[in-house]
This record gives sequence, C-alpha cells and structure tokens, in this order.
Amino acid sequence: MSARASCVFTRPLGLLALVLVGLVGSAQAALFEDEEARRAILDLRQRVEQSNNVIKGMGEENAQLRRALLDLQGQIEGLKSDLSKSRGVQEQLARDLSELQIRQKDLLMGLEERLRRSDERVQRLEPVKVSLDGAEFMAEPFEKREYDAAMETFRNGDFVAAQMALGAFVSRHRLSGYLPSALFWLGNAQYANKDYKESLANFQRMLKASPNHPRAAEAMLAMANVQIELKDLRSARKTMEDLIKAYPSSETAATARDRLARLR
Repeated sequence: MSARASCVFTRPLGLLALVLVGLVGSAQAALFEDEEARRAILDLRQRVEQSNNVIKGMGEENAQLRRALLDLQGQIEGLKSDLSKSRGVQEQLARDLSELQIRQKDLLMGLEERLRRSDERVQRLEPVKVSLDGAEFMAEPFEKREYDAAMETFRNGDFVAAQMALGAFVSRHRLSGYLPSALFWLGNAQYANKDYKESLANFQRMLKASPNHPRAAEAMLAMANVQIELKDLRSARKTMEDLIKAYPSSETAATARDRLARLR
C-alpha cells in the first residue's frame, strides 16, 4: 500500500475517530445533562412535596384555626347571651328592688299610720285627769264625752233632753267621779221640768254620796226650793236651817237666811 493510499485510508479513520469522540462527548454531555435534569426534577418534586406538605400543614392549621375561631365565636356568642341574660336579670332585680322599696315605704307608712291610730285609741281609752267643781279625779275618756255632751244640752236650755242624758249617765256610771255633779244637775233639770219628787231624791242622793262637795250648799238650797214647790214648808225650813249651820259663811247660806225669813 502506497503512502498516499495509506494516507487516504487513514484520514477517514481519523475523521471517524473524531466523529466518534464527538459523539461520545455529546453522549456524555447529554448523559450529564439528563442527570442534572433528573436531579433538578427530583429536587423540584421534593420541593413541591415539601410545599404540598407545608400547604397541607397550613391547611390543617387553618382548619384548626377556623375551628378554634368558630369555637371562640361560639363562646363569644354564649357570653353575649349570658351577658344579655345577666343584664335582663339585673334589670329585673332592679325593678324588683324598686318595687320592694316602694312596698317597704308603703308598709312603713301604713305601720306608722296604724301606730298613730293605735296611740290615739290608747289615748282615748286611757283615763284622763278631770278638774270639776273644785274636785280632781281620774275619768275614762268616754265618761268625759258623755258628761260634757249632757251638760252642753243643759246649757242650751233643753232640760228634757238634759234630764234624759244626765239620767242615763248616772245609771251607767255609778262609781264615776262625775256622779255628784251629774246628780246635782240632774236634780236641777228635773226641777225645771217640774219633776219635783225625782229632783228631791237626786239632791238627797248627791248629798249622801258627797256631803263635802263644793256644790253641797247649793244642793241643799235647791232641796228647800223643791220642798216649797211640794208645799212641804216645814221640811223646807229645816233644810235651810241645816244649810245655814253647815255652811254659815257661804253666799248660799245668806240666801237661805233671806228665804227663811220670808217663810216665817
């Protein structure tokens, strides 16, 4: 083989070798690039999975957070409801308290009024000190009212009604401190009504019950007047003589002396 032929033959082989080397290099480069791509893909997948895991975790956390928020919202609503109920209860309690205070005030006022009336009733029932015709004694309030009413009738000149009122008083209050005075005025009312016998009897009864009464001398002179009306002049003179002896310094005794002188 000639050198030229050898050279010709060698060139294709060199070119082939070069081509093969290039192909090998390209293949190696492609293989290297595929490996890098796979690693990149794997890395990307890993990152995606991590992201998915993070997202999934965030989703779970969000779900938990939403549940927590919903639970918190429920608690808030429950508290609002409780607060509203509490306010309602407080308002009701305030109204009840106000009503109780009003009732308490009304009850206290009613109690005070009842106590005042009770005190008045007690005072009306308690004996009172009376000063009458120079004498002092204790009397029941109703006795005083009855006696005063009867005497008011007498002073008005209604001797018939006064006789009835004083007669009723004497019958009801036989132990009253008013009795001597009531008998005296009863006798005078009967004398005015010309009921002489009853008048005389009540003057005698008065003197027997209270001989030292301030109106005893007047009662004796009234007895003498009744006895004169009854035409019992002897008894009338005796009564006036007794009056003068018992009460010599009294004005009534001086009047008795004048009448006694006229009777003689």
